[in-house]
Amino acid sequence: MTCAALARSAGGRRPCGEGASRETTGEVAPRPVDYGDAGGAPSGATPGLRRGFGFRQMTQGPVRDTADGPAAARPAPPTTAAGPRAPGDDRSNTAIITRTKPRTKRPSLYRVLLLNDDYTPMEFVVLVVERFFNKTHETAYQIMMHVHQNGVGECGVFTYEVAETKVSQVIDFARQHQHPLQCTLEKA
Repeated sequence: MTCAALARSAGGRRPCGEGASRETTGEVAPRPVDYGDAGGAPSGATPGLRRGFGFRQMTQGPVRDTADGPAAARPAPPTTAAGPRAPGDDRSNTAIITRTKPRTKRPSLYRVLLLNDDYTPMEFVVLVVERFFNKTHETAYQIMMHVHQNGVGECGVFTYEVAETKVSQVIDFARQHQHPLQCTLEKA
């Protein structure tokens, strides 16, 4: 029977929801259980009868008395892989599972270096730095001047695969334009 049908038969009272009693809705009231005993036996239970631990009692739902008495509705005592438990045994069925998060290691970084030579034009070095290392014209010019004055200059710091790709791109581009520009990488 739905809530609306119950409301019509109850004379307008709302049997489902606010102010509803368990008798009108047909629900079974859970039986209060006293967990004062260490073994987990309810206070009104037959002496010597144990149902298990308190957690197991809480998960069983309402306890209903049957014609055979309250003990007939109760499940058997819990068992483990080692066999049935004896009363008073405090081993639990729970195991602690810890989850370890895999920690990824940060990749090694490598510096991409341009080497000075006497034959490659300065404008070509600026073009290479702008094109392959995404630098502005001013920054590329500063890097080129550093290479020209000190013999070596850093164009960027990258992971190994990216650095290796940039070195090969610079060398191939220089060879296509017939310049002896050298580019290397070293661990940062």
